[in-house]
Amino acid sequence: MPAEHMVRRFDDELEKLDATISEMGGLAESQLAMALAALREHNSETAEKVMKADNRVDELDRAVQNQVIRMLALRQPMANDLRLIVTSIKIASALERIADYAKNVAKRSLQIQPLTTPSPALSGVDRLGRLVQALLKDVLDALASKDIERARAVWTRDADIDDVYHGLVRELLTYMMEDARTISACTQLMFMAKNIERIGDHATNIAELLLFRWTGEEVVEERPRGTS
Repeated sequence: MPAEHMVRRFDDELEKLDATISEMGGLAESQLAMALAALREHNSETAEKVMKADNRVDELDRAVQNQVIRMLALRQPMANDLRLIVTSIKIASALERIADYAKNVAKRSLQIQPLTTPSPALSGVDRLGRLVQALLKDVLDALASKDIERARAVWTRDADIDDVYHGLVRELLTYMMEDARTISACTQLMFMAKNIERIGDHATNIAELLLFRWTGEEVVEERPRGTS
C-alpha cells in the first residue's frame, strides 16, 4: 500500500476518533443540562430521558476503546499521534463518568420530589450545577477549537467549584439541624451536589489531558483548590 494512502487512511481514522469523542461530549453536556432541568422543574419525564440516554454514552465509550486498540495495533503511532490517541481514550473515560454522574443526579431528582425541600437549598444545587455546566462547555469548546488557553483557564477554575460546593454542604447541614423534616431531602441534595462537583473534577481532568495532548508536557503544578 503506498505511503500516501496509508497516511490518508490514518488521518481518516483520527477524524473518526475525534467525531466519536465529540458525540460523547455533546451527549454528556446534554445529560447534565437535562438532569439539572429535571431537578429545577420536578420533571420525572426529563429525568427518565437522562437515565435512558446513558446507554448511548456507554456504547460510544466502548467504540473509542475499540478504535484506540485497533489504531495502536495497526498503526504503531509515535509522538504527537500517540499522545492524541492515548489522551482520547482517557477523555472518553472522563466523559463516560460525567454522564454517569448526570444520571445519578437525575435519579435522585425523582426521589426528592415528594420530600420537604427548602427552596434556597434547591437553588444552591442548581447554582453549583450551572457553574459546572459552564466549565464542561468551555472544556468541550477548547477540545473542538484546539484552544490551549481556554483549556488552561478551565484548569484554574476548579477552585471556584470547590468553594461553592463546600459552602453548599454547610448550608444543607444547617437546614437539617434547624428542621428535621428536611433531613431526607437535604441528604439527597448533598449526594447530588457531590455528583455535580465530581463532574467539575472530570472536566478539569479533561483540560489537563488537552494541555498534555497539545504541548507534550504534563501539568506538574498542583491544581488550584478551594477553601474547605
